[in-house]
Amino acid sequence: MFISRHGHDGDAGPVLLLLHGLGATGEVWSGLVDTVGDGWPGPILVPDLPGHGRSGGLDRYSFGSLAAGIAGALEPGRPVVVLGHSLGGVLGLTLGSGWFGVPIPAVCGLGMKVRWATAELAKAAALAARPATTFATRAEAMDRALRVAGLQGLTPELPSAIADAPAGWQLTLDNAAFGVGAPDLAGLLAACRAKVVLAAGQHDPMCPAEHLAEFGAPVLLAGCGHNAHVEKPAALRPLLDQLLQAFLAINVQ
Repeated sequence: MFISRHGHDGDAGPVLLLLHGLGATGEVWSGLVDTVGDGWPGPILVPDLPGHGRSGGLDRYSFGSLAAGIAGALEPGRPVVVLGHSLGGVLGLTLGSGWFGVPIPAVCGLGMKVRWATAELAKAAALAARPATTFATRAEAMDRALRVAGLQGLTPELPSAIADAPAGWQLTLDNAAFGVGAPDLAGLLAACRAKVVLAAGQHDPMCPAEHLAEFGAPVLLAGCGHNAHVEKPAALRPLLDQLLQAFLAINVQ
């Protein structure tokens, strides 16, 4: 699995693992990584999830198989705090269960979709069964990649989301990843051993505050939509502070 590494080396602080959402790549975190700079005391790891960008695909996509792929690429025994967006937040909770052998003291789920309509799940299943589309030009492929990731108008490029093909350009996203289904958030939160922070953009249509409030008091990021980490990376600093404080609280005890 492809992982880019930033921040500090050594054992001074926890690993910060940034997990992107369905259809995106780790490149969506570049603004936050630049914003944090050297302010995070440990390494910052930014993977492309399996079946996305520069990472290979899976035979079957589930929250468990995706989490297992991530866990297998991490340093054994090293504490990790997770900031995950949408699907990435669900995977953070899955890892926080302890089922995958990774010590996770804290997880922040940003913009996790809580309610799924039958029609939405049927559409996702249909997309999962579609063969890859070949586009005549790079521009057409990039436009489609940004639409799939919900990033159109927020960033002009997501370079690793597309690749040239024999007859044109294709998305690097494995369509089968759309078949991951709807998460059991209540079950995942009950199983998660980590300190959990729930967050969403103030104007996130996919994750309205009232939906998230069913599971606890969320942190609302003022003026942000679904992709707050791309729109206003600096707005996520309080979330990082909470993750670091949770790690420090455990390690002083």
